[in-house]
Amino acid sequence: MWRRVRAASGVWSRALRGRPRTPSRNPLRTPLRRLFLLLGVLGPGLIAANAGNDAGGIATYSVVGARYGYALIWLMVVITISLIVVQEMAARMGMVTGKGLAELIREHYGVRWSTFSTVSVLIANLGICISEFVGIGAALSLIGIPVQVSAPIAAILVWLLVVRGSYKTAERIFVGMTLAFFAYPIAAILARPDWGAVGKAAVVPQVHLTSAFLLLLVATAGTTITPFMQLYVQSAVVDRGLGVEDLRAERIEVATGSIFANLIACFIIVATGATLYLHGIRDIGSAADAAKALVPFAGRFAEILFATGLLGASLLAAAILPVTAAYVVSETFGFEKGVARRPREAPVFVGVITALLAIGTLVAIIPGMPVISLLVLVQAVNGVLLPVTLFFVWRLASNRELMGAYANGHTFNILAGATVIATSTLSILLLVVTIGGVFGL
Repeated sequence: MWRRVRAASGVWSRALRGRPRTPSRNPLRTPLRRLFLLLGVLGPGLIAANAGNDAGGIATYSVVGARYGYALIWLMVVITISLIVVQEMAARMGMVTGKGLAELIREHYGVRWSTFSTVSVLIANLGICISEFVGIGAALSLIGIPVQVSAPIAAILVWLLVVRGSYKTAERIFVGMTLAFFAYPIAAILARPDWGAVGKAAVVPQVHLTSAFLLLLVATAGTTITPFMQLYVQSAVVDRGLGVEDLRAERIEVATGSIFANLIACFIIVATGATLYLHGIRDIGSAADAAKALVPFAGRFAEILFATGLLGASLLAAAILPVTAAYVVSETFGFEKGVARRPREAPVFVGVITALLAIGTLVAIIPGMPVISLLVLVQAVNGVLLPVTLFFVWRLASNRELMGAYANGHTFNILAGATVIATSTLSILLLVVTIGGVFGL
């Protein structure tokens, strides 16, 4: 990964060679330049993993902390390994084949499976997109801005970014949005947790044999590894023009992105566990509720930090979800695709992005919209889609005819297979419990 940083630094050095040395007028120039160079080598892996920490994810982690304290932190350690494995396979396929996942599914498994995946992704991503604009509205409502104002403005800004800007600009802003997640470690520190207990919870599994605990365990796994993450990272790697020569750097980027994203999730659990759980506050319906509830125990600053993280997370996911759906539709039916493509260059790609942003915004600003019921439907769709998506990722990455020398090795294939089976089992359990809840079973 740092090879690109050194190369970029070399360009600057050669450009400046021969110039007289003058004192820098801006003492922040070097740190800022290093920051921009770092943003240049980070990308799809970090963006995809952190987009999973969206409004729904933050709400889930907040509920975990409020109801069970640190009891599920060990699960985040296990999920991190699984996330790295799955994301690495998707990124590697994109670099080796130069094709997105939906396109490979169509070529190797036929139009029916590809169409099924496309329709499922559209439904799921639209539902989650609505929840992201609800999250944006909830975050900004804490400072008095109504959702009817904040959601449309956010949608316009996101559209301009992914359609009118350049790919590099869009990707760097996506990466920059992840900086908002640093609010959660600070909020966790302000909560003054027992770090010894946190460390013990990370290595000693705790399981409560109750339906409520098991449901939350499954939901935590399901919100951490979602289908759109694999679809996005593979298509984004292709869009970025990465090849096998970049494989080592991208593996590092995928691993660090996954670790960072799940560390943030752990800090959310710690922040709510050290405050709400210890004070008996269990009823948290959303991330915004968690932010408000933190005030008496960690102060007003903690609420602001929690809301800042929610805003950044919702904006990032609101941008990534429509782009992912656009990639999938374009790859399935063979249309032109690419972030920052103009409408005349990729009308279907831009049209899908525009439609999801518009519908997501309009539904989010409807007063009294039953968002919870919508999210139940989205969970059900994701419950069906995740096992299918992970199976295709696993089998395609193991295909030596397709991947050649870059196919999964024997040991990695066993690890990948176990990951797919475990996450798929949890996803199916979540689907069963969700449907059972709808019918009162």
